[in-house]
Amino acid sequence: MSKLTKRQLLALAAASAASPAFAQTAPAADPAATPAQPQPTPTPDSAAAAAQPVPAETAPAPTPAAAPTPPDPTAGLGKTVKVRLATPQGNIVLALAVEKAPITTANFLKYVDSKKFDKATFYRRSKPKGSTGNDYGVVQGGFHETPIEKFPAIKHESTAKTGIKHLDGTVSMGRFAPGTATSDFFICVGDQAYLDASAKDPGFAAFARVVSGMDVVKKILGMSVSPTAGSGVMKGEILARPVPITSARRI
Repeated sequence: MSKLTKRQLLALAAASAASPAFAQTAPAADPAATPAQPQPTPTPDSAAAAAQPVPAETAPAPTPAAAPTPPDPTAGLGKTVKVRLATPQGNIVLALAVEKAPITTANFLKYVDSKKFDKATFYRRSKPKGSTGNDYGVVQGGFHETPIEKFPAIKHESTAKTGIKHLDGTVSMGRFAPGTATSDFFICVGDQAYLDASAKDPGFAAFARVVSGMDVVKKILGMSVSPTAGSGVMKGEILARPVPITSARRI
């Protein structure tokens, strides 16, 4: 799967594929290549038997395979607090890892409890260049061009410290340099391990996962963008119609 470019990742900060498989088909048998088998001459007894109806052989219906159990999005998060983000497109419910990422989750909950997020929007979607699907990328929320008094920036909690990886549905903070994150956040669609901390990169601060509403996130990822809104690398990634967060509440 293609990664977002370094410039796209920098835009996250500034705002705070496998080949198809082909089915193999066996060639159709050539009727001319199979010699005709001699047919036995029916005797009176065999002719009479042939005239009798033959009961159809029926095989027992196969037992349907049990549907696989979907992975638990809260696995590895420890103790969590849930928050519901209501939007006109539907609700998105997040599970915040309050023990593993205490600094980042406390900051996010400040915006929830103060109702500041009631003025936020999902305003940006970023996908690899040339991507046409809605199964990989990020959706960013926050206060793009919305005047609001923000809380002070927080200390960076890296994935190396929290153990929360950037898997499908992970919520992480947008930032400039480490230690500058305030309010803007993004949701991963698809696993994106390159956003995790490494020996050469502090990565981004993952702190929650979507437990319901990924269909809403993917819907936003597929929305139209404005050809003129935004500047620099963000141009062409700002939604033509940002999706408002009408309320953000603990549940």
